[in-house]
Amino acid sequence: MRQRLIEAPVPGWVDPALVFRALYANESRAVWLDSGMHAESGMSYLGAAARWMTATADGPVTVDGLSVPGTVLDVLRTELARAVVEPGGGFRLGWVGWLGYELRAQTMGIPPRSGGRYPDASMLFLDRAIVFDHTTHSIGLIALGEAWTGELADWRETTAAAIELAGRLGPSAPSPAPRAEAPVAWAHSDDDYLRMIGDCQAAIRAGDAYQLCLTTEVSVDVRPDPFETYLRLRASSPSHHGALFLADGSALLSASPEQFLAVSPDGVVESRPIKGTRRRGASAEEDADLAAELLSSEKERAENLMIVDLMRNDLARVSEVGSVEVAGLLTVESYAHVHQLVSTVRGRLAVGRSGLDAVGACFPAGSMTGAPKHSAVTILDGLEGRARGVYSGAFGYFGLDGRIDLAMVIRSILLDEGGATVGSGGGITALSVPAEELEEVRLKAAALLAALGVAPTPVSPTAA
Repeated sequence: MRQRLIEAPVPGWVDPALVFRALYANESRAVWLDSGMHAESGMSYLGAAARWMTATADGPVTVDGLSVPGTVLDVLRTELARAVVEPGGGFRLGWVGWLGYELRAQTMGIPPRSGGRYPDASMLFLDRAIVFDHTTHSIGLIALGEAWTGELADWRETTAAAIELAGRLGPSAPSPAPRAEAPVAWAHSDDDYLRMIGDCQAAIRAGDAYQLCLTTEVSVDVRPDPFETYLRLRASSPSHHGALFLADGSALLSASPEQFLAVSPDGVVESRPIKGTRRRGASAEEDADLAAELLSSEKERAENLMIVDLMRNDLARVSEVGSVEVAGLLTVESYAHVHQLVSTVRGRLAVGRSGLDAVGACFPAGSMTGAPKHSAVTILDGLEGRARGVYSGAFGYFGLDGRIDLAMVIRSILLDEGGATVGSGGGITALSVPAEELEEVRLKAAALLAALGVAPTPVSPTAA
């Protein structure tokens, strides 16, 4: 059923962080899709949920508290068909949230690991939102409706007034992280992680895989304010796919640099896998040397190319014959703490295929599994011995105009009443140096732990 999306401008410019603090920081279900603290382009979106959905990989989907049949992708397909709006740029309202890694059970037929503390899917439906255009420094309101009358007119006026008031509050600088004395518990000790790297390389030598993305997790017994923690994270780790997602006592704080999958309303599908990492240098000269070393690394280039081939194969399952192409290959992108090696794979959906079909064909992302995908997932499941949960899944939106934009759940913090968790990992190949791979895992986790007020030097426990 086609519905109308109505829009209204809001005068002036206010930092999205100030608006979120004023309107949504204390909501139980709210979302901030964030283009970054110093963004000069792109869009950010704020909103509170009108409806909600959760799911487990081997159990029911729950919508607004009621169980419904089918997988989460089935239910999303039904839900998105009920309200369709005219195509447009960016997020045009719809479902926002995460798909956890264990949903591989529904897309690959590999049984999920039990024991995860978060839902395998958590989604919020936004039927109205605040839009921030960082290119034009303008703010607007969008909503589903025929006209700005009745309750929608009231929401427009009260929201515009709240935005104006929030602008008077001054800068939204993050507060310093309180020093956390809580213990840091890694899922695997350094020795065990090194052993697992060796097992990965043995599997590669045996011909069972070409590359394996080995992961681990660190848990911290802290319960910080999600909003204040996210302000620190976005300040220290700027990202074009940042997000703060609040849902019933759980919070996802993301500084993800990696786009898993984007689908345009006219059927263009794109993935931008990241494989290959170097730290940032202490000087401009050292920084340039590290970026050049990353670009020239035989190991990192091989790892990236293997994932590019995997993504080409996944996209080809739902794309027009001959439309899948590598639009960008082995480009160095630099972030606050790391250089990354990024490629871009693109295709066009075949007739009769939808963006949700593309998600199902590609999930979980090859950059977080390895290649060949089925063998890699099975090997890693045996080695890691734990549910990855939300980490290495995907987060983003399914828009009412058919647009999908999902980032990888990496460089992210999960918070709930049990504390904080941070996932970290890296791609293992035959050329990997185990000590360097271990260092990369710690490097990736350090900035996230710092946002929690935890010293980056880990306490290495007995393996879980």
